[in-house]
Amino acid sequence: MKLTRRTVLAAAASSLAVPAVPATGWASAGWPAKGTIRLIATFPPGGTADTISRILAPKLSAALGTQVVVENKPGAGGTIGSDLAAKAPADGYTLVISHASPLGIAPGIYPKLPYDVVRDFSHISLIGHTPNVLIVPAASPYKTLADYIAAAKAKPDEIAFGSSGIGSNTHLMGEQLSGLAGIRLKHVPYKGSAPSLQDMLAGAIPSMFDPITTNVPHINAGKVRVLAISSEKRIALYPDMPTFAEQGFPQMTTSTWVGVSGPRGLAPEVVARLHDELLKAYQAPDVVERFKEVVLLPEDKPMTPAEYARFVGDFAAIWTKVSKGAGISLELG
Repeated sequence: MKLTRRTVLAAAASSLAVPAVPATGWASAGWPAKGTIRLIATFPPGGTADTISRILAPKLSAALGTQVVVENKPGAGGTIGSDLAAKAPADGYTLVISHASPLGIAPGIYPKLPYDVVRDFSHISLIGHTPNVLIVPAASPYKTLADYIAAAKAKPDEIAFGSSGIGSNTHLMGEQLSGLAGIRLKHVPYKGSAPSLQDMLAGAIPSMFDPITTNVPHINAGKVRVLAISSEKRIALYPDMPTFAEQGFPQMTTSTWVGVSGPRGLAPEVVARLHDELLKAYQAPDVVERFKEVVLLPEDKPMTPAEYARFVGDFAAIWTKVSKGAGISLELG
């Protein structure tokens, strides 16, 4: 199956109903008078979730008149932080950067996932998406994707790739390339993009799959080489960067999407206010420019909270089908 965002959006548009996200009776009067709002980033500092949260937090703080503090809660492909957010009080003071790995990929590979990706969250807004890349250090002998695949064929189970964790979408990209190219790569999981990148730059691993957002400074500084990007077409910011599709792998067009969600049962007024303020935030000229710099591609048409909930559910359903077809099943530990 060729899994693209267009496929998922089409599925979401065809959905007739969204599972109810009930309000639990929490009174929204005076919110957020209580004080600090925590915004959970489900990966370590330096990763995509962290980057986006730190761009949005100051805007939300100014708009809401209270401090929005980013808390990094990494681990298990983002599922630890997501579970923490799902089980937080539905009082409007805990939000989470919802992310393709813990909400879209995890349901298909973790039979004992401790939360339901639709039922246990109040989904507020899809912010945008960023393509994934296969990168190597600038000094790597692999100049092209063909070089990389040839080396992996010559040395089965020896060429390692880092990812942001077992069960993350970057982990599955490595497995996907292995299957499509007929090679056997060695997976080395990390708690997020930043530690994986540090090890690769230090020479501990020869390659990694990662959202491009995390790697823009290193790409611009010439520290890493991108062998392929998962966008359907070459992107304007890096017109010389080849896609997986043009190198013989049109199936590898999955991006990493990010949004903002809260625990199940947020008052509708709180969801509506947050949705409106987020929309203003990521349409502000300075945020638009920052998103361009980190290659976070905004949605052509902003989603309503109900549309975002459908999107999450449909994405998870598609990836669950893919994972079951591939026989991928993991245990959280």
